[in-house]
Amino acid sequence: MKTVNRKRKIINFIMVSIALLCAIVTLIPLFNIFLYLISKGITSVNLDFFTHLPKPVGEAGGGMANAITGTLLLIALASLWAVPIGVFAGVYLAEFGDYKIATIIRFTADVLTGVPSIVIGVFAYALFVLPMKSFSVLSGAFALGFMMIPSIVRPTEEMIKRVPHTLREAALAVGISRAKTTIHIVLRTAMPGILTAVLLALARIAGETAPLLFTAFGNRFWSHSLTEPIAALPLQIFSYAIAPYDDWHRQAWAGALVLIALIFLITLISRLILAAKFKYRTAY
Repeated sequence: MKTVNRKRKIINFIMVSIALLCAIVTLIPLFNIFLYLISKGITSVNLDFFTHLPKPVGEAGGGMANAITGTLLLIALASLWAVPIGVFAGVYLAEFGDYKIATIIRFTADVLTGVPSIVIGVFAYALFVLPMKSFSVLSGAFALGFMMIPSIVRPTEEMIKRVPHTLREAALAVGISRAKTTIHIVLRTAMPGILTAVLLALARIAGETAPLLFTAFGNRFWSHSLTEPIAALPLQIFSYAIAPYDDWHRQAWAGALVLIALIFLITLISRLILAAKFKYRTAY
């Protein structure tokens, strides 16, 4: 018996060590990229970078104030229409998932999750840019929002399914309608998980470039209308990275660092919300 236990411990130690080694190997490239990005971009991140517009071509200096503002505006407008649709579609799948149309919606959401972002950009181009005959903020927000929806639908469905049925039964037992039960009890209980899904969807679209090439297009100045082209950090980084100017390369590294920091912040907030949710469940 002692020999068997010793053998099991040795095998367990070996397997745990292999798993740990694989995890370290996975993290090494990530940390290398992050550290390299910091070393390249930190020297160019200053107040002017956040407050000034890009300088004319060939002139050193300037910043990406319009691109940072444009990215935040595109994310806000995309969330404005995509989040309600994604959340309520997830509610429908969780509460009425036995209907045939629910199966179709679920399958479509799974397919859309794997669709390349450039395809969504071409779709938005055909739907908005061609009829309007102009690149615009609206077309960029539509493309990004379209990418958000499938990333919200399925997690929302899973979070709502995890809400105990006893809560629904208790609400229905005291005469509360099913609609009010879903909105005021089920959604409130699942809200931390839903909010986490929304934040992760925001993190996903924050760094997208391909859809914006066909929709927002980019702008070196401030945009004063939703029907005009608009700057965005991914577009600005792409334009500067392929340019022949060293100063633009320097700013591209700075823009990439700011973009990564934004995505990291959104992801960190989502993890904290998720951790707080499980802590709350454990306490009660």
